[in-house]
Amino acid sequence: MNKKCVVRLTSEERTALERLAGVGKAAARKILHARILLQADRGPQGPAWNDERIAEALRAHPRTIANVRQRLVEGGLEAALNRKKQEAPSRQRRLDGRGEAHLLALRCGEPPAGRRCWTLELLADRLVELKVVDSLSYETVRRVLEKTR
Repeated sequence: MNKKCVVRLTSEERTALERLAGVGKAAARKILHARILLQADRGPQGPAWNDERIAEALRAHPRTIANVRQRLVEGGLEAALNRKKQEAPSRQRRLDGRGEAHLLALRCGEPPAGRRCWTLELLADRLVELKVVDSLSYETVRRVLEKTR
């Protein structure tokens, strides 16, 4: 495997990583990443193991090791140890604040003629009829109502 990202730790970084890996009071992923960096260190104190040897010793995937190396070189020690925060949600919310307000107003209002109370399906259908959203499942309605109790 071609090494593009060479790990060279300072003595302070190495000490911090040894402490983190030795104490064991952190997330397992963080400890694993610390151990990967310690074994990959090509500095004067590091063993300079290759990715295959690290993968075998720590039972980690070689791609994980390459990713940790790359994050260290590109983003620093904190980026290599911690997960990157998600910038945007994986999918957009079906009901935004305005849609939730419509839903709550409907729920608090009178039910349709011939009904004693609103059902989740009726609320979802009414929001589609009012063109608040294009489509909506009763489960989304349930989650919003549960959240706003």
